[in-house]
Amino acid sequence: MNGMARTDSASATTAVIAADHPMRILIGCETSGMVRRAFAARGHDVWSCDLLPAEDGSNRHIVCDIRDILDDGWDLLAVMHPPCTRLCNSGVRWLSGPPTNPPNEATAEERQAWPVLSTEERRAIMWRLLDEGADLFAACWNARIERVAVENPVMHRHAKARIAGYEPPAQTVQPWWFGDRAFKATSLYLRGLPKLMPTDRLTPPKPGTDDHRRWSIVHRAPPGTDRWRLRSRTYPGIADAMAEQWGGHAGKAMQEASA
Repeated sequence: MNGMARTDSASATTAVIAADHPMRILIGCETSGMVRRAFAARGHDVWSCDLLPAEDGSNRHIVCDIRDILDDGWDLLAVMHPPCTRLCNSGVRWLSGPPTNPPNEATAEERQAWPVLSTEERRAIMWRLLDEGADLFAACWNARIERVAVENPVMHRHAKARIAGYEPPAQTVQPWWFGDRAFKATSLYLRGLPKLMPTDRLTPPKPGTDDHRRWSIVHRAPPGTDRWRLRSRTYPGIADAMAEQWGGHAGKAMQEASA
């Protein structure tokens, strides 16, 4: 009960700070609206953006390339699901031995021609996609915004070498740290923001149990058109922690700066 009281008190304090100093916040590469809604519930002027429309039909979602609006006067940027397949350790093997099937990020023409392309031609496409992914991450990471958070898996050396000002992730969190019964390691690259503190740390089930399999749904998702959507979705507990902790931290800093 005391822990709940402290949480309620912290939420009330954050709400007061947000009301006095609402921030302009951009949630990039998000279609679910989960993080956008968490910040909006705390009184901030928050927008999401992606190349795809918002799943919730919100009028606070911009369909665009995030790089087109990075200089629009944001106080905080949180990039939730940037294309990361070419940057992460698990994808490095495709740079030397391209996959049999074309990558989703390839152009329609490349996907159509993939079966007849040579290994060298496929490899060139994979390296180009790496460059494109690194360029997007670098643009967000180096944006002229005081507070930046980017979600991305741990990167391989080729990706790191392509990102100006690269720094390792500040932390890797799990949904079950924040009350959601799921496994999904999420690495957070942070600039001007504190590490997230667990809010409701659960005890994970033992491997081989039915509960463990249910918690592993993200990793057990079958191939399909919506697999990426399931794997990229932010859990509500983490979204609330981001809004509460990052919003409170940034709002307090702005409040003190204007005092």
